[in-house]
Amino acid sequence: MAVGSVSEVRERLRRRRLRRVAFALAPIALWMWWRLFTGKNPWPSLPHIPSDSLYWLPAVLIILLLAVVIVAPMLGNRRSPHVLYRPEQLEVSFSDVRGLGEVLNEVRHTLGVFLDHERLRTVMGGSPRRGVLFEGPPGTGKTYAAKALAKEAGVPFLFVSATAFQSMWYGMTARRIRSFFKALRKTAQVEGGAIGFIEEIDAIGLARPGSGSKDPSTTVNRMMSTDTGGVVNELLIQMQSFDEPLTRTKVANWFREKINLYLPEHRQLKAPPTPYSNVLLIGATNRADALDRALLRPGRFDRVFTFNPPGRTGRRELIDYFLDRKAHEAALDEETRREELVSATLGYTPASLERLFDEALLFALRDGRDAMSVTDLHRARIEVELGLPEPLDYPEDERRTIATHEAGHATIAYLVGKGRRLEVLSIIKHREALGFLAHRLEEERHTQRASELTALLQISLGGIAAEELIFGESGTGPAGDLASATSLAAEMVGSLGLGGSLISYRALDSGPLGGNLVARVLGDGDGRKRVEEILDTNKRAVDQMLAANVRILEGLRDALLERHELYDQEILDVIHAAEQAPETVIDLARPE
Repeated sequence: MAVGSVSEVRERLRRRRLRRVAFALAPIALWMWWRLFTGKNPWPSLPHIPSDSLYWLPAVLIILLLAVVIVAPMLGNRRSPHVLYRPEQLEVSFSDVRGLGEVLNEVRHTLGVFLDHERLRTVMGGSPRRGVLFEGPPGTGKTYAAKALAKEAGVPFLFVSATAFQSMWYGMTARRIRSFFKALRKTAQVEGGAIGFIEEIDAIGLARPGSGSKDPSTTVNRMMSTDTGGVVNELLIQMQSFDEPLTRTKVANWFREKINLYLPEHRQLKAPPTPYSNVLLIGATNRADALDRALLRPGRFDRVFTFNPPGRTGRRELIDYFLDRKAHEAALDEETRREELVSATLGYTPASLERLFDEALLFALRDGRDAMSVTDLHRARIEVELGLPEPLDYPEDERRTIATHEAGHATIAYLVGKGRRLEVLSIIKHREALGFLAHRLEEERHTQRASELTALLQISLGGIAAEELIFGESGTGPAGDLASATSLAAEMVGSLGLGGSLISYRALDSGPLGGNLVARVLGDGDGRKRVEEILDTNKRAVDQMLAANVRILEGLRDALLERHELYDQEILDVIHAAEQAPETVIDLARPE
């Protein structure tokens, strides 16, 4: 990667600063030598203060102190709120950025353009990127990648949160934005380059009225803003003013213009060209659609890099990276264990993966161990996804009902969930869930067949069917399951063409029910009838499967009542043991 441009500019600026220091110190050195040769003390002395004037000193100091107290906050409000990091202060490099795939290659390319900007401008006639936008869900590595880019570039990194620009005073937000860009330009001209990073830039870059934003909530958010001083306009202007001259250059130009008023045209002093500021501005946001469209045009944010949760390859890379740095038992080094962990963390971001491992380490520390185990990771996943466990303080008959309900889900998942892995079966309360079954596909896929959707629907109905089979009635427990089953059936009817009709309700762009597909399907008489048919048909199939495999249902229920939670192979061990037990037959036609 070429680094000649930045290093050459930095060396040129260093020599220029040394020359300026030498010219500034030369008169002082000559004056001190002259006093030394004339026999005088070369060091200056403090002025003499008459003794009769000392009683004024306290009053003067109090006045100066009051002036500082009054003026300092006003001057502080005008300063840029950024935090400057030197390259040696950043601990993140590209070798620490994992799981980003092609996005990281684009970031590397942006770094190459930044470092070799002079060749691109002067030799090739191109325009370097001055701004890039990192957009994506929280925790996907946007800030991490920006710090790594600054570390590799070897230039200062000016970090600021967009909310730090906001002020209660009218117009102060725009002033702080100007101060930030001024500091960015000054740092770039002194250091040969600078990288600025604005976190959550949507806080100051929301779309203006009529700018064509795609986010319908933009208007509401704009009405809630406390600053109406043209913040977006100021941001747009500053992003077009990276090469604006510094204050000292403006002062020199002012004197030059005044002198030129008295000089003939052929004798006038010519102003030097404005130096190029090697600046790269990075904005990060979770809501790119809410930004003003003018920010995204070429010349401002030239490129938009989308950071998505990593895929299977990216998660495996991250898991290997984290486990190499965190204490773990030897079982987690097995290839099968790591592949299982990759499958189990579908949808996890780099930040959530690191949190998962840290939570597992906390479990190990709590138990007095020095390394995390597979069980620690299971427990950590449950707490991360479902919340902290709560005491089992409900009555025995309710515990039995909950265990039966969850055993029903697990039994159906075992019978119809081909290609699915049963991970955790629990009756320990987490947040609103009195119990749960965690299961997933053994192979990561992005599409599902009709038979697989039907299996998911039947698994949702397994809880209510188990309660009716064992107790003759169901309670309030299946409410969430029925909502999930209804939503899935409505999706099959209204969107996937799996309800006897190929009409898609998603083709309706607008309507009184908006984008709520379930409401559209259930609001239509024919659609509601098809949903009811799907639910009734699958409910009867689930009833028959449970009646024929009641020994599995009862085995899982009893194991839950005894151990409260079952993991992975423990679930299968209970099922296999129950399959060997004498068969129990329950008559479905029991009296009402």
